[in-house]
Amino acid sequence: MGLIQEIDYGTPASTSEKQVTLTVDGFTVTVPEGTSIMRASMEAGIAIPKLCATDMVDAFGSCRLCLVEIDGRNGTPSSCTTPVAPGMVVHTQTGRLKDIRRGVMELYISDHPLDCLTCAANGDCELQTQAGVVGLRDVRYGYEGDNHVFKKNDGAENFKWMAKDESNPYFTYDPSKCIVCSRCVRACEEVQGTFALTIEGRGFESRVSPGMHQLFIDSECVSCGACVQACPTATLSEKSVIKIGQPEHSVVTTCAYCGVGCSFKAEMRGDELVRMVPYKDGKANRGHSCVKGRFAYGYSTHKERILNPMIREKVTDPWREVSWEEALTHTANEFRRIQYQYGRTSIGGITSSRCTNEETYLVQKLIRQGFRNNNVDTCARVCHSPTGYGLGQTFGTSAGTQDFDSIEQTDVVMIIGANPTDAHPVFASRMKKRLRKGAKLIVLDPRRTDIVRSAHIEAQHHLPLKPGTNVAVVTALAHVIVTEGLFDEAFIRERCDWDEFQDWASFVALPENSPEVVGQLANVDPEEIRSAARLFAAGGNGAIYYGLGVTEHSQGSTAVIAIANLAMATGNIGRPGVGVNPLRGQNNVQGSCDMGSFPHELPGYRHVSGDAVRDIYESLWGVKLDDEPGLRIPNMLDAAVDGSFKGLYVQGEDILQSDPDTKHVAAGLAAMECVVVHDLFLNETANYAHVFLPGSTFLEKDGTFTNAERRINRVRKVMAPRNGFADWEVTQKLAQAMGLAWNYQHPSEIMDEIAKTTPSFAKVSYGYLERMGSVQWPCNEQAPEGTPIMHISGFVRGKGKFIRTEYVATDERTGPRFPLLLTTGRILSQYNVGAQTRRTDNVMWHSEDRLEIHPHDAENRGLRDGDWVRLTSRSGETTLRALITDKVSPGVVYTTFHHPDTQANVITTDFSDWATNCPEYKVTAVQVGASNGPSGWQLDYDEQARNSRRIATLEAAE
Repeated sequence: MGLIQEIDYGTPASTSEKQVTLTVDGFTVTVPEGTSIMRASMEAGIAIPKLCATDMVDAFGSCRLCLVEIDGRNGTPSSCTTPVAPGMVVHTQTGRLKDIRRGVMELYISDHPLDCLTCAANGDCELQTQAGVVGLRDVRYGYEGDNHVFKKNDGAENFKWMAKDESNPYFTYDPSKCIVCSRCVRACEEVQGTFALTIEGRGFESRVSPGMHQLFIDSECVSCGACVQACPTATLSEKSVIKIGQPEHSVVTTCAYCGVGCSFKAEMRGDELVRMVPYKDGKANRGHSCVKGRFAYGYSTHKERILNPMIREKVTDPWREVSWEEALTHTANEFRRIQYQYGRTSIGGITSSRCTNEETYLVQKLIRQGFRNNNVDTCARVCHSPTGYGLGQTFGTSAGTQDFDSIEQTDVVMIIGANPTDAHPVFASRMKKRLRKGAKLIVLDPRRTDIVRSAHIEAQHHLPLKPGTNVAVVTALAHVIVTEGLFDEAFIRERCDWDEFQDWASFVALPENSPEVVGQLANVDPEEIRSAARLFAAGGNGAIYYGLGVTEHSQGSTAVIAIANLAMATGNIGRPGVGVNPLRGQNNVQGSCDMGSFPHELPGYRHVSGDAVRDIYESLWGVKLDDEPGLRIPNMLDAAVDGSFKGLYVQGEDILQSDPDTKHVAAGLAAMECVVVHDLFLNETANYAHVFLPGSTFLEKDGTFTNAERRINRVRKVMAPRNGFADWEVTQKLAQAMGLAWNYQHPSEIMDEIAKTTPSFAKVSYGYLERMGSVQWPCNEQAPEGTPIMHISGFVRGKGKFIRTEYVATDERTGPRFPLLLTTGRILSQYNVGAQTRRTDNVMWHSEDRLEIHPHDAENRGLRDGDWVRLTSRSGETTLRALITDKVSPGVVYTTFHHPDTQANVITTDFSDWATNCPEYKVTAVQVGASNGPSGWQLDYDEQARNSRRIATLEAAE
């Protein structure tokens, strides 16, 4: 093993199909037209010295090291900014060039510290490397006079010197080592799209500045790490490298945060993780990252992580550490006892969207083969289950239609109920790059999210619709398209059922679906609805990206169907640049659904009632499978309260914090006799657990994740599991304790079983993924290289199906007692219930949940920014601090759910989607008022949690 070295070609690749042939140092090379001389030389294996150039950003031409000579041309042009030409003859190593490069390097070194032996970048410094490449042996200019290196010059204060900025928790900024190459500035602009950095001053006074000469922590920097990755010196350095030293080997793996599925090089020193570096060959992230994936991995070694199994008789007892054998035997005996006493369907399980495909597959297999029922569900129940239903009904598949690269050919981006800059930041950066190049933007969201207006981007249309009116507004967009004849008749006649389209068209054309009627209902300007519809229908390639603001409603499935209708009506399906794209929230929520985690479906979205499908598994597993769907998570909790459901195995989910109506979830868990939590930490659900099985992190296991674009990516083990076993091994040991003859030796064998039994995964294997890098399902004999774009020549179901989407108002209504509407979401620095990110330095940016409230509503209640407020609904109440902002409309308040001391879900109700039971998180009628402290419920909850987390006689750390 060694460090994985990626070639830096200096400038981005050209996309031209026309080829150009030239000669570089006597070698002939053929490259696409528009390629720089620098890149063409590197393609030929000839590295031209460089400092300001890197292939992640456009050419800049400032360092003057990459000069070349070209036959027939005067001067020494920079190779990074000079494009190739047919027949061009280039020389990269002449005496003249060598002298110029040495002279330029002397100037750099004359204003640079020479502390190389103690510098954190020693061995990984491009300035150091290029000084050797150009043959620099002496610096004639000395270090006297003006410089940025020393705090004092001849005993006097040097005002050009600046102290190191260590305000950011993850990296340092040392201005004395800056060579003003502008790579960090350009990475912030071109790759991330935040524009947080600039070059202040001119000439010798130039230096990099975050914002208006601010500290990094106080600037607009989002800590994505692009600047650190781009920096060729130690000016920007990871604190982990400063502390540990340079890594000595690396392993490519996949991030375990959101559904983008970024590929990283885990760079190691022995078994210690030094840093995570985004992998340029990663097809989901293309070498970019966010603050979570790049830096927030410290939870894996956090002091609160539980490493030994624990059991207890009652949830009021302290935990008792036991051996793995005792814990698993106890669990198996308890589950068998419960089934004997209460019946076969009295137990079930919840799979994890944070664990691998292989681990999820084993949990649903344990439940179906071992528990002998279909009582299995996953967190997609509370997020994207309406996506599965809606897209399955209209298109025939339960997943997004495009790959992320598709955005590069999009002309009109429509974002509905999603906040990509916070929840899917790496893809959002790619989206913003396309918008800066001229693509148009339409946003449907109650909040003014960051992407509505940011650096060099402003949405053409922002429809700040009232929460709960998605179906009405999307149908109103369709009304305009149909009544103004903007639909794609040729596409519809060829690809869809024309009679069904006509029926749908007659429905959406009704007066009650017009923008004038809907606009009044949704508090949106009707002309904005009309203009947005016209832009989407006539603006070229139109792509729809949506999130939980669509699905987490009582009409979530209907809204997904309405979106699919809109895409089909405008012909925006089946080619690059278009499509319907759900932005999945967790790293493997797509995979958990693919693996059969729903109570009505076996792997590959095949219904349990199908005899042929059950035959596949019955012959392989040697048991008779139940042909009736099992219980969904809400049904499990209801049945527990009723007394018929008594045992639950929860792998990697925290339903007490993440699921709605916290009091009802707590009551359901409290009514069970054996709750088994398999996780990294004593999470909120563990407050009601009887068995705790310690889990492993993504760094400690092999497997695969499937991201939001259906991309199957390898997860590779970089260190031994601190708890002793990977999660798949724990589930296998539990299955063995229950009498099942499982004997998997490696996760690759589990994937082989998945491929053997699931048509859409038929060609997937670890060997194949090693060769391909990653693939998008379906991947089988019909699509051996995977399927980046779905429905190219026809829909999976045959003809696309138009379905009427009648708007039905939610039963959750505002009134005199509860006049405001609460909606919820995420923030950039935190992830889901915060179990991982709260145990990292990311808390510096978001240490508590805040309630966003409009200035008008705050003034009416006598509230000031930062005041403690009481948030009350029909379900419960909590307290948190107010954040007064015009990002929300009057009448709407917003909060996140990352911190358990707030427990925002004690406010949410038990209303849910009509088709899938997905909770209606996004619409809760509330009242907001001043508060003097925590609610009574919060105090009681905190006391119960403290008591529940005792281990033996020791109080658990909080």
